[in-house]
Amino acid sequence: MSNLFDIETLPVGRWRNGGGDTREIATRAAADPADFDWRASIATISADGPFSAFPGVDRTITLLAGGGVRLVGDDGLDHRLDRTGEPFAFSGESAVRATVLGAGTRVLNIMTRRGRWAARVHRVTAPVAAPAGHAGVLYVLSAPDAPNTPDAPDTPAGDAPVPTLRAGQGLWWASGAAVPTAPLATGAIALWADLRPL
Repeated sequence: MSNLFDIETLPVGRWRNGGGDTREIATRAAADPADFDWRASIATISADGPFSAFPGVDRTITLLAGGGVRLVGDDGLDHRLDRTGEPFAFSGESAVRATVLGAGTRVLNIMTRRGRWAARVHRVTAPVAAPAGHAGVLYVLSAPDAPNTPDAPDTPAGDAPVPTLRAGQGLWWASGAAVPTAPLATGAIALWADLRPL
């Protein structure tokens, strides 16, 4: 089963430090309720400040919109995330501080529990062939106008066709699910996070 989402209808949670907000796409919970195997979300970074630490977690963030951020860490990390659609991976336990480079900075955030899951984020323009047993997230960065596409797609039931997705929409699927052909319009650009169990 796959699950469709629209960034404008995802629940929004404000950060405790007031520096931004998070819209959760999906989480695979672990046996411990305080734990997770993987998590996918979209964050808006509106102010300079530290990233939360996630020991034992690998993170990949990709700029979706806005001016981006400069990431500086105590371990020598110094990276400008300022090119839309280019993923950047780093360790969740790193003490990282973000400096906002421009307004409207929004990123796709993929986190995986080290030793249990791994992620690779790809920029794609063609249908996705998801490997058997993998989970995944597909997010459309840009697409031609599609007047017949619903504003907020619902989860398809059974073998119902998946509508062509517009920018800001996407779908996610759990490991072992039958994944429909990526509903990408000709000329669309998307991000595909391939989530692999270890």
